[in-house]
Amino acid sequence: MQLLVGLIQQWMVPTIQNSMKPFRDMDYSRMVERLLKLAVPNHLIWLIFFYWFFHSSMNFVAELMRFGDREFYRDWWNSETVTYFWQNWNIPVHKWCSRHFYKPMMRVSKWAAQTAVFFGSAFFHEYLVSVPLKMFRLWAFMGMMSQIPLAWFVGRFLRGNYGNAAVWISLIIG
Repeated sequence: MQLLVGLIQQWMVPTIQNSMKPFRDMDYSRMVERLLKLAVPNHLIWLIFFYWFFHSSMNFVAELMRFGDREFYRDWWNSETVTYFWQNWNIPVHKWCSRHFYKPMMRVSKWAAQTAVFFGSAFFHEYLVSVPLKMFRLWAFMGMMSQIPLAWFVGRFLRGNYGNAAVWISLIIG
């Protein structure tokens, strides 16, 4: 937790404070530069949080409760497609979405089922961001929904290391 606080206070807060003028002046090149400058510490915070929550905390609780199935994530860092990433980075949520959204919607079509899962996930991501921050902007919703065309593009045109690079770039910039 101290590492997260340190990254936020020492790296992100000064960058955000320096980005107020470009946003006020609508200087688009500086705005993009500041947002990309925030991408790296944001991604580091995301990775630290992932390790703390999925690997440390969930395994600690599983040990206390003597929970046998400890598959909370798979090898998402090797993802060659966006679809593989979303299926493997959060196994409990993936299984829940698969059971309650995807399988019932498969009667319609596979594409409709995948879209319904992303729509539901986008709704909950926006809800979890906008309610605590008391601001409704649809950024999280649009970010999740943009994963649908990205998944199609990466799955169709990029393979191997190129697909893995596309997944990592989408994680860092996203």
